Amino acid sequence: MNSNIHALLNTQVGSAKTAELVNLLHISAKFRMWEEGKVSRSELAQVLNMLLFDGILQRVPTGKAYTLDVAEHNGKVFLDHGALRTVRWFGIGALPPGETALTRILKPLGYRLNGNYPLDKLKMTGRSYAHIDDAENISQFFVSELHPERFSRGFQEAVSRVLGNSADPLTPAAFTLLNELERDGSLDMQQAAELLPVLLACFERQHDIPALADYELLLAESAEMAWIATEGNAFNHATDRVPDVLQTADQQRELGRAIKPAVEVSSSGRVRQTAFRADSVQRSFRTEGGVVERSVPGSFYEFISRDRFVDAATGKEQLDLNFDTGNAQGIFKMTANS
Repeated sequence: MNSNIHALLNTQVGSAKTAELVNLLHISAKFRMWEEGKVSRSELAQVLNMLLFDGILQRVPTGKAYTLDVAEHNGKVFLDHGALRTVRWFGIGALPPGETALTRILKPLGYRLNGNYPLDKLKMTGRSYAHIDDAENISQFFVSELHPERFSRGFQEAVSRVLGNSADPLTPAAFTLLNELERDGSLDMQQAAELLPVLLACFERQHDIPALADYELLLAESAEMAWIATEGNAFNHATDRVPDVLQTADQQRELGRAIKPAVEVSSSGRVRQTAFRADSVQRSFRTEGGVVERSVPGSFYEFISRDRFVDAATGKEQLDLNFDTGNAQGIFKMTANS
């Protein structure tokens, strides 16, 4: 086991959880080579992804039940990508607008833009980011931006009220370490251990609890913005790359789990996706009488199958790491209020 990955995980979650994650998740064979005490950008990216995946398991009971089945059969979850939602809107407190809040972290970690996906039905834009050191094995990020200017004036005002007090968790010290990581491609173990919890904090909700009236106004026009109002920049979903998504869907359906009725197939036919319906979570909302609790859609767990193909430009065989606009818009419906 790569001692850098093991040590970083241990600083965050302890030895028992570290062992659990290492045994459950696929880890690239490239990590069998490492320089002890010198944490590469790819190692830090791998640890971040493993911890964000653990967060999904803590928030998504259906996904947790699935992974327990995988572990019971000595299988591995192949984390294909994590998806996040942002809002490209100015005047949202200290947080940079849109995907910039996250790409300023992803780029020093070794991620580069891999595809643009207009999500016009949702009035959003999606972009995928793949790791330049091991794109097929290190989880991608699918980051979407919602565009409030495409909605009503009342909607825009509600967005400003909900996000206007957003804090920026990225400290000056962390920003400096990210710059050094981007410059050098690595940090020493102490620096990486100091940076990691700040990076994790960037994948949370950065604004205060929303007013119920604003939430309902947003929900009337966009289930996606309503989701952001309660969940922020948390993982919207994490995705297991499986050999046959159709077979996996049938198996989960037989177990009585709430999985999407249809499998989404990309225009190329090489990428197939489905997902569990988002598990409900209890969230707080401000009202004139105080604070109330409501059940709302939380995060969810997705499945994907990817085929290999021969690239016409290079003549080389490779895994299709692309996404598909139609697939994405179909999958996003899993967080719509049921």
